[in-house]
Amino acid sequence: MLKVATYNIHKGFSPLNRRVVLHELRERLHELNADIVFLQEVQGEHAHHAQQHADYPDMPQHEFLADPFWLHHAYGMNSVYEAGHHGNAILSRFPIVLTHNTDVSAHRFEQRGLLHCEIDVEGRRVHCLCTHFGLFARGRRTQLQALIDYAQTAVPADAPLLIAGDFNDWRGKLSAGLDTALGVQDVFCLQHGKPARSFPSALPLLKLDRIYMRGFDLVQCQVRGGRNMSDHAALLAQLRKR
Repeated sequence: MLKVATYNIHKGFSPLNRRVVLHELRERLHELNADIVFLQEVQGEHAHHAQQHADYPDMPQHEFLADPFWLHHAYGMNSVYEAGHHGNAILSRFPIVLTHNTDVSAHRFEQRGLLHCEIDVEGRRVHCLCTHFGLFARGRRTQLQALIDYAQTAVPADAPLLIAGDFNDWRGKLSAGLDTALGVQDVFCLQHGKPARSFPSALPLLKLDRIYMRGFDLVQCQVRGGRNMSDHAALLAQLRKR
């Protein structure tokens, strides 16, 4: 079995940025007990947060969240500004043998990336793609094609593949294209016939986040909300190796 989760952590702040919630987030991630975690809006560096918040960690957020549960982790820096940067991250219980971050920004107003990790899961290479698509439909279509082009080039067609993240796809326009091009399936569509509602976390209404799989069988999946943490709920899926 392989447990996979995806979570937009809102840069470690509660909804409306009222307080730092990284310690609670770490506990929540531990409760999920996932083998591989896909994270979005991860703060890699910020020059002022530690000065403004006494409980802010003195290390990048993905390292703080990984310790001591996930020994292996990777970070993809996407959005860069004067005070620091943020992006996507993958945490893993299994060795990460390859990491590559690709810029899939559709325009200069939103910096977006695609983090690719090749993970050795008990002797089997699993390709993991973590992404966070933009807010505008035209940009998301551009980013979808960039993801497809990259995966078709970098991932063998018969390799196990996991794609997860915040797709901002509340209209459900992207899954068919991924299925056709890459042969992946949305785990929640398989189990429930529709994508998961994941936003806002207190009362999920919009279907923004996804876990897609190829080369696995779905055992179960669920939405794991959490008030006063991120503005998104986490998605969790348990998969069986074929």
